[in-house]
Amino acid sequence: MKNFTQILCVCLFITGQMFAQQEKGITGETNWLNPWTEFQPNTVKHNEPSQILSGNITEDTKLLKKHTYLLLGSVFVTDSTTLTIEPGTVILGDFKSNGSLTVSNGSKIIAEGTETDPIVFTSNNDVKKQGDWGGLFVLGDAPINKFGNAAVLDYGLKPSSSKNISYGGENIESNSGILKYVRIEYAGKRTVKYGYFNGLTLAGIGNQTIIENIMVSYSNGNSVSVIGGNVNLSKMVSYKSSGNDFLFNYGTQSTITNSLAIRSPYESNSNRPKCLYVASYNQVDEVDLSKEGTFVTAENLTLINLSNDLESDIKIGLVKEAVYIAPEASLTMAKSVISGFNPAVILDDNIKINGENLDRIKFKNMLFNNCNGNIFTKYNPNNDDLEDWYGNSAFFNVYSKSTDAETFIDLKNPTQPDFRLRINKIIASSLD
Repeated sequence: MKNFTQILCVCLFITGQMFAQQEKGITGETNWLNPWTEFQPNTVKHNEPSQILSGNITEDTKLLKKHTYLLLGSVFVTDSTTLTIEPGTVILGDFKSNGSLTVSNGSKIIAEGTETDPIVFTSNNDVKKQGDWGGLFVLGDAPINKFGNAAVLDYGLKPSSSKNISYGGENIESNSGILKYVRIEYAGKRTVKYGYFNGLTLAGIGNQTIIENIMVSYSNGNSVSVIGGNVNLSKMVSYKSSGNDFLFNYGTQSTITNSLAIRSPYESNSNRPKCLYVASYNQVDEVDLSKEGTFVTAENLTLINLSNDLESDIKIGLVKEAVYIAPEASLTMAKSVISGFNPAVILDDNIKINGENLDRIKFKNMLFNNCNGNIFTKYNPNNDDLEDWYGNSAFFNVYSKSTDAETFIDLKNPTQPDFRLRINKIIASSLD
């Protein structure tokens, strides 16, 4: 009887550990990446444009799947207008005129694709590359932490009125529409004066806006940039971005769940951007510190660096941290996987390691896999205090040194990869 009890306890322990592992990273009984994502977008051929979008869209408009649309220059949805996009519609961003689409504050976009018929924003070049066109901007009137609680986009757009590029306000529950089952490819045009566009910019967006099942591929700027607002993101995919995958700034109160960032050391720019960048400002004198700083809750994320030779890529400086946290910003990250980085997390060197700061920067139920170090303060090679804190058993963090093939179900599949954890292969290791 004693032996039976011992065996039962062992079985229950192992089962509990497996379920605990299964909860980490992107989840789903099936691989939710299929069939709407596309990991080889340059092989997909689209029809020549049959309709041109330019200037201001000032009345309710519906884009139809039977047409292919060209964004010519800076296009704005204005005057409380709703732009509806039919599932399966293709919108091409013009390379020569830096095509972009801005949904102005007070207007809406209803881009609700389906799992089998996603909406696609992509380049009009025959041979597509990062930064071929501008990107997609959605603006709202939810709070930001800048003085005056309002700001304007600074990307060199050419609106007929500054109100078409303004964002921010007091409406936490504002509704800018729906983005669902949408792919954004080869955006992030670089400009001489204003730097890089992003694939998707959400500025002052309220929590009634629906943002889910979005894939941003080969962006030359950030894949997704969230500026202020109160927005919830779900089932987001950033693939081989040159900039940051998910950037949160200027007082946003955001959640991001069940989402995936896939980095390549051979695609990133020389600044070695991050999967997750959390900040409250770029320059402290531009924000009102009496307002709420950025607070991000991230759950069931998978952040992975795809490297042919990780050790070599680390030595020559191609691989940096996955997560960067700036001063006055808060992050609670749970049930997530960080695999193949150098190290996993960096805290800005201006963040003092004390009870107050550790209380607003939380990592729990994490899997840190195959990283060259876990959590450090910038410029400080001694992370003993942080390892002691986050390595405490109360946080249930797990550390391992497994290969990608051992860790994930099928990431080598060129068309239908599966980045969920391969449960039976994960073996916990010490911090050393």
